[in-house]
Amino acid sequence: MYLESHGIAADLPPGWEGSIEVERDPDAVSLAELGGVLRPVTHLGTFPLPRDRGDFGSGAVDVMGGEDAFIALVEYDPAEASSELFASRGLPRSLDPRAFSSQALQRQRGRQAGWQGFFNEGGRAFCLYVVLGDLDDLHLLARKVEQVLAGIRVEVER
Repeated sequence: MYLESHGIAADLPPGWEGSIEVERDPDAVSLAELGGVLRPVTHLGTFPLPRDRGDFGSGAVDVMGGEDAFIALVEYDPAEASSELFASRGLPRSLDPRAFSSQALQRQRGRQAGWQGFFNEGGRAFCLYVVLGDLDDLHLLARKVEQVLAGIRVEVER
C-alpha cells in the first residue's frame, strides 16, 4: 500500500494499513476556526485502524493485539522545527527495543510498550509515537516498525 498526502509519503509492506489526514483533535479544530492551521497526522498499523481515533492513537491502540504495532507521525507548526524540543534531525529509522516502556504510553494497556521522539525534517517539526503490542516481542516488533520507517518520505516545507 502506498499513501501520499500533505507532503508525506509512506510505502507500506504487506499487512500494514494507514492514513494521512489533518488533525481531528477537537482543540486543534477549534484553534483552526480562529485562524490556526491544521497539520497532518499519519497513522500506520498492522491491524484494521478504527475510524474514530485520536492523533496519538487513542481508540486504535485499544483494539491492537500482542503481535501488532502502531505508528503516529504528528506534525507541529514549522516554526517549532528550530526549537530545542525538535532539535534532532531526520525521521528516526532505527529503534532501540530497550527504549520502549509501558511508562511511555498515554494510557498503560496490557503488555503494550511505547516510545516517542521529536525531530525536524525538511523544515518541519514532528513527533513520532510508536506502540508495540507485547513487551516480550519488542525486538521483533521494533524491526517491523523500522521496515515501515524506511519507506516514509517527508517533503521540504514550502
